[in-house]
Amino acid sequence: MQQDPTYETTATDRADAELVRRMTGGESSALDGLFARHGGRVHGLLLRMLGSSGEAEEVLQDVFLQAWTRAATFRADKGSPRGWLMVMARSRALDRLRASRAARRRDDVALQERPLVEPPEAEAEIERQELGARMRQLMAELPGEQREAIELAFFAGLTHSQCAERLGLPLGTVKSRILMGMKKLKQGLGTYR
Repeated sequence: MQQDPTYETTATDRADAELVRRMTGGESSALDGLFARHGGRVHGLLLRMLGSSGEAEEVLQDVFLQAWTRAATFRADKGSPRGWLMVMARSRALDRLRASRAARRRDDVALQERPLVEPPEAEAEIERQELGARMRQLMAELPGEQREAIELAFFAGLTHSQCAERLGLPLGTVKSRILMGMKKLKQGLGTYR
């Protein structure tokens, strides 16, 4: 003899409603029973909605915690305990999805925004460029013989003897010109900083 499916569903709903009623009295075993009966189905819904097993398990815990704390709000005349759990699960999953989308939008906006303070590398590069411009200006202000000696020694990489040979001057004269020019550059850079 085949059982009537309506009778089985009604009997299941009554048994579930009894578990929820016992939960309002603080019976944790009633929560365990409700979880044993419907945890798998609720988890399946959450997994389909969220796509992540870890997130589904977190929300599953939230749903059954909410069922525990709000058991007194369940109304058997409004629907089955299973339906009540599924509505809570769907609602929590939608909340999680909205929060994830909002977080991604905030992250995208943050990535697109330009920082208010330049990173240290940019600051150092700006300082280096300003120093270079100041150095070129100071070099242009030097007397020609000092500038030429410094350029040969520091930019062409020649030794003092090679500079003297190239300029056709005594070594002491070249050294003096380099020394005087370097003092002027140092003074000029001192006022810059």
